[in-house]
Amino acid sequence: MPQSLSRVLVHIVYSTKDRRPWLQSEKIRTELYKYKATILRDKVDSPALIIGGFADHIHALCLLSRKFAIMDVIEKSKTETTKWIKKQGPEYAEFHWQSGYGIFSVNRIAKKSRRTLPTSLTITGKYHSRMNSARCASDTESRLMNDTCGIDFA
Repeated sequence: MPQSLSRVLVHIVYSTKDRRPWLQSEKIRTELYKYKATILRDKVDSPALIIGGFADHIHALCLLSRKFAIMDVIEKSKTETTKWIKKQGPEYAEFHWQSGYGIFSVNRIAKKSRRTLPTSLTITGKYHSRMNSARCASDTESRLMNDTCGIDFA
């Protein structure tokens, strides 16, 4: 085959350092999602289909580049969005993302659930609107993703 073909959909999720609610402002989140989409498309050839999140974490469904390693996609996304957030005002001077991340293939996440990210984001959005704390919602969401994907996480 003279060409390289790829269509790998991934759900990427990572939190702010110590899960601090840095992204409480709807305006900041909306602009951050736009900026992240630009970085994913232009810097690491991994265009986003959906980006969302909450005060302490962010999700992205993207087409993973065949030219960049997963680690490079995550690192570039985190580095560039950190720089952008810090420029949004002095209150963001100490902003950082956590060092870890989650990345999940999307086609059919698990035989038992057969959910894809758009459904997953809808479900987690419902969790967020019903929970009293962002931390509780994030923990519940993390457990849901890990269980759905068959990942044992203590």
